[in-house]
Amino acid sequence: MKEKWILINKKTDFRTMAETLRIDPLTARILANRGVDTAQKAAFYLKGTLKDLPDPALLKDAAMAADLLVLALKSGRSVAVASDYDVDGLFAGQILKESLSALGFAVKVFTPNRIEEGYGLNRRIVDEAEAFGAGVLITCDNGIASLDEVAYAKELGLSVIVTDHHEPQEGGIPAADAVIDPKRADCDYPFDGICGAVVALKLMQLLYRRLGRDENALLEKMLPYAAIATVADVMDLTEENRVIVRLGLKALSRTENEGLQALIRQQGLDGRPVTAYHIGFVIGPCFNAAGRLETVEPARRLLEAKGEEAEALAGELIALNQERQKLTNEGLARAEAVLTEEIRTQGAPDKILVVHLPEVHESVAGIVAGRLKEKYHRPALVITGVGEACKGSGRSLEIYNLFEHLEACADLLLRFGGHAMAAGFSLKEENIAPLRERLNRLCGLAEEDLIPVVELDAAMPPEYATVERIKEWDALAPFGKGFARPLFGRSGLELQSIRVLGMRRNALRLRFAGESGQSFEGIWFGDVTVWEEFLRENYGERAFTMLERGQTKLKIALAYQPMLHEYEGRRSVQFQILHFQPASGEG
Repeated sequence: MKEKWILINKKTDFRTMAETLRIDPLTARILANRGVDTAQKAAFYLKGTLKDLPDPALLKDAAMAADLLVLALKSGRSVAVASDYDVDGLFAGQILKESLSALGFAVKVFTPNRIEEGYGLNRRIVDEAEAFGAGVLITCDNGIASLDEVAYAKELGLSVIVTDHHEPQEGGIPAADAVIDPKRADCDYPFDGICGAVVALKLMQLLYRRLGRDENALLEKMLPYAAIATVADVMDLTEENRVIVRLGLKALSRTENEGLQALIRQQGLDGRPVTAYHIGFVIGPCFNAAGRLETVEPARRLLEAKGEEAEALAGELIALNQERQKLTNEGLARAEAVLTEEIRTQGAPDKILVVHLPEVHESVAGIVAGRLKEKYHRPALVITGVGEACKGSGRSLEIYNLFEHLEACADLLLRFGGHAMAAGFSLKEENIAPLRERLNRLCGLAEEDLIPVVELDAAMPPEYATVERIKEWDALAPFGKGFARPLFGRSGLELQSIRVLGMRRNALRLRFAGESGQSFEGIWFGDVTVWEEFLRENYGERAFTMLERGQTKLKIALAYQPMLHEYEGRRSVQFQILHFQPASGEG
């Protein structure tokens, strides 16, 4: 796929910043490229503590909600928590349950069934909350769009507190006793990018403060939950999210939660630093798999299990995730077949991909949509089911606000909600074609908007990547959405040899030389046929074979991330290759 490589060039005084922080000037540039353009900001990003986080009282209605809960505790009223089935909702619910139980509340968590009920608060949960004897209903990671359901709960006499982080819809906010959502237009909280679990934790922090309890001890205990939810819900790792995730990952290694310990151990991470990558691609998917394929209960039980039960439930979640991976691969194959036929007949894919896969398990629609978005670099919506109740999930690009465009199609939808980058919805099958037509007609995207942009921190020669500098760059972690691992690019490099790795030909080791003539090792992960086609198109029919045999050398442009590679006690520099192009111009 054609790519556009650009150098990020944020302006700041790199040298002064580097001298103040005692870091390499390129490290200062990396920080500035991510908006951290002063020594003061850098100190917060790198060394911020819980005391540096914004005051939860700045959240609109948070003080009102805390006062309501103080009165509920004094009067002995029970609390029902209406959670969600994804990782954010799961851990938001756990934060509320553990925090409130420790204060003496009787608490029960209720979660919708993904397949039968879909996302958000519903009347069944309200009815069961009343039957439980709850005097207060708290939503978490949902509720901002549940106007009718909140009204129903109020009719039954429940006090309702909404805690959410999703966008309010055009109909306004629910008529709850308190609505805590940093995305409210009238909320003065300084950062609206926190996840649902963090919103719930902020409320609990304020409640503990009101009751004279140790709010710092609460934060420290709940940090692993908040960190997992933040990363798994793909929130930007900027502002306070960096402090929460950085400290939360450290706390995770010493968590007292035996269920988390068991899952970490069975995933082979015991004794190793758990990173944001592990949360996003190893631990988080296991928790998500329960709510996707069955109900969230095995995941919830794991967080409260001990001993042998914890070990058994951890194994169950891992098995569910493996089944989810199988369903995802099957769904992706069907989606690719549909799109291949559309491209054959149309000549090109739509700018907004809308793929109807009636037989695909609805729980993997969002994952398949994400994979399609990455491959075709355009917003993708995957719809499952038939008849009157089809369900869809979409993933988008930064340039295209999916939530706003779904709002423009609200008349075609039964229900929808989400963010600019991800959304879920339901509709009748007869409205799928009109939805596809309208989204594409109104998208406002030009072809150039759909060319992937690769942002490089610097045109750094490979010789500059020493062990000490890489250690300094690694110390900028956690890396993730909104704060990517440093990526460098260089043209005019000499590709000297390649070697295919793996029985499935899914990795490539290559040797390349910099301007000094020094040789370096690179590693590339993915389908090797991509390299075969690239070399054939740009360097000749036999280029791949000749490089395998070491019979030719080619000039090339590589985009890479320098890594520290350890083998048999020896540490060396290895370059993970993420992008490649024919060489052109100066490096």
